[in-house]
Amino acid sequence: MFFIAGVTGKTGGAAARQLLEDGFNVSTLVRDPQKALEWSRQGVRVHQGDLNNARDVAAALEGVEGAFLMLPPTMAPAPGHPEARATIASFGEALRIAPPPRLVVLSSFGSERTSGLGNITSTHLMEQALGDLAMPTAILRPGSFMENYLYGLHQAEASGFVDFYLTPTDRKVPMTATADIGAEIARRLREEWEGRRIVELGSRFSPDDLAQAISKVVGRAVTARSIPREAWTSTLESMGLPAGSTGPIEELNDGINSGWIDHGVIGTESVAGTTTPDRFFATVRK
Repeated sequence: MFFIAGVTGKTGGAAARQLLEDGFNVSTLVRDPQKALEWSRQGVRVHQGDLNNARDVAAALEGVEGAFLMLPPTMAPAPGHPEARATIASFGEALRIAPPPRLVVLSSFGSERTSGLGNITSTHLMEQALGDLAMPTAILRPGSFMENYLYGLHQAEASGFVDFYLTPTDRKVPMTATADIGAEIARRLREEWEGRRIVELGSRFSPDDLAQAISKVVGRAVTARSIPREAWTSTLESMGLPAGSTGPIEELNDGINSGWIDHGVIGTESVAGTTTPDRFFATVRK
């Protein structure tokens, strides 16, 4: 039995799906079991509880062979990242109460940095808080999620353009599909190792690469465009983010564009992604 956090989301769901396909038992923790009914039908053991409650998490970890933990994504974190800090504190206490034989943690590229991270400050905080665990621990640092660019399909169909915060459009940065992250989580949970391992996961693609892949799916020429830096705030607010809350996303993209947030950290393992943009967009289009 393996514990998978976030099973109703994309990453946790990908990990659970891979483990089930490989013939392993899976358990999870959700506040509302109704949202995990489909997983229950597939044989997942669903515990009711809250990731911010250490006792709930510890109860779900009892007796598992390994565990995967991740922070719930927060698009507009409050100053100081209190949402992440609360969950991290719960994880730390739960792991003290019911330590699993091995642990896989979802982090992000750039999380070794101490500043200039924006939204992924949360994963830096988690890496620091869980840095001295006694059980074998694998920290996964995937690149930018390919799922973040799904909007490009609709924009390209309507206009022939896809807008990116990444610049320039021919610069390749680490990207990863959640299917690859799920497969890597499942693989690491099945393995045995000692100590702490940090894994950089993904391959390098550019906005131009994504635009070319999208063009094959929508059946028209597609051009990648960089959103001018001075237009970031208004663009993000037009997408529904509250005024004054866009700073973390802007800082994150500034870090990626400058190379501050990247793969290639000394002492990490490198695992290439298997999902190309062509394959990714063709699959999600079906």
